[in-house]
Amino acid sequence: MGEIEGTYRVLQTPGTRLGSPTPTGVSTLEPGQTLSVTAARASARMQEKHLHIRVKLLDNTVEIFDIEPKRDGQMLLTQVWRRLNLTECDYFGLEFQHPRSYWIWLEPMKPIIRQVRRPKNALLRLAVKFFPPDPGQLQEEYTRYLFALQLKRDLLEERLPCTDTTAALLASHLLQAEIGDYDETLDREHLKANEYLPSQEHSLEKILEFHRKHTGQTPAESDFQVLEIARKLEMYGIRFHTASDREGARINLAVSHMGVLVFQGTTKINTFNWSRVRKLSFKRKRFLIKLHPEVRGPYQDTLEFLLGSRDECKNFWKICVEYHTFFRLLDQPKAKAKAVFFSRGSSFRYSGRTQKQLVDYVRDSGVKRVPYERRHSKTRMSIRALTADLPRQSISFTEGLRTSASPSSTNASFYSVPTSPLAPRGPPDFKDSSSSLTEPQAPDAKRPAAERSSGAAADGDTRWAQSPGPPALQPCQGVGLGLPQPSPTTRKSPLSLSPASQVTLGPTGQSLSPLLSPVLSHVGGARTDSEEQPKHKSMAADEAYFIAKEILATERTYLKDLEVLTVWFRSAVVKEDAMPADLMTLLFSNIDPIYEFHRGFLREVEQRLTLWEGSSDTHVPGGHQRIGDILLRNMHQLKGFTSCFQRHDEVLTELEKATKRLKKLEAVYREFELQKVCYLPLNAFLLKPIQRLLHYRLLLGRLCTHYGPAHPDHADCHDALQAITEVTSTLQHSLARLENLQKLTELQRDLVGIENLITPGREFIREGCLHKLTKKGLQQRMFFLFSDMLLYTSKGVTGSSHFRIRGRLPLCGMLVEEGEHERSVPHCFTICAAQKTVVVAASTRLEKDKWICDLNTAIDAAKSRSGQSLVLPGSVVCMPPSRCMEEVSPEQESEDARSSRGSLEGQGQPRANTTVRVCWYRNTSVSRADHSAAVENQLSGYLLRKFKNSNGWQKLWVVFTNFCLFFYKTHQDDYPLASLPLLGYSVSVPKEADGVHKEHVFKLQFKSHVYFFRAESK
Repeated sequence: MGEIEGTYRVLQTPGTRLGSPTPTGVSTLEPGQTLSVTAARASARMQEKHLHIRVKLLDNTVEIFDIEPKRDGQMLLTQVWRRLNLTECDYFGLEFQHPRSYWIWLEPMKPIIRQVRRPKNALLRLAVKFFPPDPGQLQEEYTRYLFALQLKRDLLEERLPCTDTTAALLASHLLQAEIGDYDETLDREHLKANEYLPSQEHSLEKILEFHRKHTGQTPAESDFQVLEIARKLEMYGIRFHTASDREGARINLAVSHMGVLVFQGTTKINTFNWSRVRKLSFKRKRFLIKLHPEVRGPYQDTLEFLLGSRDECKNFWKICVEYHTFFRLLDQPKAKAKAVFFSRGSSFRYSGRTQKQLVDYVRDSGVKRVPYERRHSKTRMSIRALTADLPRQSISFTEGLRTSASPSSTNASFYSVPTSPLAPRGPPDFKDSSSSLTEPQAPDAKRPAAERSSGAAADGDTRWAQSPGPPALQPCQGVGLGLPQPSPTTRKSPLSLSPASQVTLGPTGQSLSPLLSPVLSHVGGARTDSEEQPKHKSMAADEAYFIAKEILATERTYLKDLEVLTVWFRSAVVKEDAMPADLMTLLFSNIDPIYEFHRGFLREVEQRLTLWEGSSDTHVPGGHQRIGDILLRNMHQLKGFTSCFQRHDEVLTELEKATKRLKKLEAVYREFELQKVCYLPLNAFLLKPIQRLLHYRLLLGRLCTHYGPAHPDHADCHDALQAITEVTSTLQHSLARLENLQKLTELQRDLVGIENLITPGREFIREGCLHKLTKKGLQQRMFFLFSDMLLYTSKGVTGSSHFRIRGRLPLCGMLVEEGEHERSVPHCFTICAAQKTVVVAASTRLEKDKWICDLNTAIDAAKSRSGQSLVLPGSVVCMPPSRCMEEVSPEQESEDARSSRGSLEGQGQPRANTTVRVCWYRNTSVSRADHSAAVENQLSGYLLRKFKNSNGWQKLWVVFTNFCLFFYKTHQDDYPLASLPLLGYSVSVPKEADGVHKEHVFKLQFKSHVYFFRAESK
């Protein structure tokens, strides 16, 4: 072996003789070199082992992060999230630019030096990676602020194409968020120094015009409006990847929450939903989409697109994999095991949390909101901003059913504060891991008591001064976007758009001590279990709190119902110029003032519920845990609208006459009723204002029953109950006439073969399904009982939703006999009219008793009326007069069906959840008394729904009205996702065999259809 070369320093050893000279050895330093210089160079070599990576944030500031070169991208991401104190971090990512100018996302599971070429010189930038379809799913204000900055960047980079008007509107909200209320001089200076849009000078005046309308709007509101407007644009969240199809045509591919999108230019030409896609893959430059055989339709089994290079193709494939996992899966997929010898295909998997996991984490963990700094904000707030409340924000399925956080945990986060006066709480605790990002833990810092008290006091005595009379109707104005103009009542909203792009808002938010109602948005106030449990128990013991929450929830639904008329229907008739001016004035001069009043009432209730949940002064006079003072003041103000309520009868009558007289208005009316937003018959929305008064009376009665006479809120609730009772007593007869007129109008459209069903003196009594005995046996028929006649009908031609008149029996001289013992048919009875006798059978004994009772009552009433003619005002047109009382043969029925088919063309298919159709298919009946009782028992709120054979619970906003449950994703949605007619269903508590072991659960069942719903309280 060869010798090892080197120099060694001689050390003093125990065996060295005392007094001998110490050998100096051989020095390893270069001539002129000292130990200090050597140490400095060693330190420099150590520093070279760390990369100084620059990251450009969304506010255009550049931060530098020290990372070891061999560490995975997750380490850098973790440092960015920690420095930003970002909770909903999974929506974001870091991107860097490829030499070919397309952007690539930094992969968390891959070393940085294997992804970024020359990382010392690279500039990564923070960007939104996943765009949710609804900004209400973003639970933190800070997250919405970052999303607004992303959209600002997209506007400037022309990645969010839209009309000039929409771009100016977006820029005006961004301007409001940064510099505050409108000041022409300062606005022009700011716009001169800062660019929001390409060629901004051309849209300068539009931006200033829109900004003038945002006075008092807080930065948080402005961010929310930017998201609401942008999410309705077709290019929201779209990132193009240039490709070509098999024919060589140039196209653009993109991916979104719904699937893979194909664009030609900026026009979307196809969407491949995730449910249709069986497999996504790539082979060199070819991107392949394999569809399910049953849904591919005219397409081939596998679609092929050609991208610019293999790297571009693989990059797009990775983005598709991440989008699919984030939005479609409940849990992140497990990592694919690496092959020992050979591997085929990519092992890439999305490594973050899915949207469901992120939502559950933010909701269930103890993470509290923390203050953050708007670096470029120079907001100037007006006095108006200090006395108004926050915008109505979208509630997503992410909300928990428990009582949400108190203002002590929410106020600090819903406004921007500099970091110097108030140090932010400690950042979430991230563990260093190259493979996964640990969920942040709840910070320990608490808000000072003085700040909590000031937040409650700032708005505790706020009042809205409103005149008792209805405000004057203003001319219709709005923002022109090439779409129908909205209601003039929306002018007070920061945004005035047509229904296609409208965001309905409450007044502007507060600046110094904003209060976001936890009832309005549970998503931002999650607490630790130790904090939540006592609060939940105290609230559960107070029934008044849940009655107040019911008032709030139903008021939100009621305001949405009014918007069907004031916004959506108005836009439809204005666009087509289909309604005469006098009828427009009559209709909207009655509805608009009521709508404005309830907007103010809703704001007061929202703020009071916020203060209620955050205070502990349960029995302190003048405290916040009361609702009677607000109800008393507003019930007295409702008296000023009595004249508007009394004119509703005239409005409904004139509207019905106009639709019969004007074909254009009739076409618009019928077409509008087919829209999703009109989930009830249109004339049913006209009854909502008076029906809401009855609901107030019921809720106030429950409050008075709950409160004892000594309770400080009892006196106000009692006085409010007296006030609303006076109004409802005055309008009781008017409501009965309106409900009867509305029902007759609805039946007039459903029944074929009778004209002028709406006649003076005719009243609806009961409708339902009975089986009539004919020569062929028992045949299903739909019966309609009125105050002067009994009609029975059959279902129309296949595919039609109309019912054709089969017979008409006058009540005068009619007898009803129970003949069940004479026949073998159960639950049957005989109806003997003047010229005809029919035998019918009900589905149950209870149904039979209901029909016999109502028939006998109606017959007695018909006898007692003097001067009642036996000739009915309505005339049957589908049958000859000589056979108007007889059964029609099948041949005649088919002939009549063909003759009436032409009159039904072009009317569209009516909704399937009307009581007539539900009674037909469920074999049941509904009376006028049932309709009246349903009016007072309308409900709204969040429920958890579970199917019979499913494991998970789904959070939905549920509206109960017109014997039907309507399901929404959030209370801000304009139309329901689905509906469940309840006629025929039974309501019960789950049994042991159902396997549902949760509190506050009820069960709905019709035959084999079973649903479980979980409420917040009893």
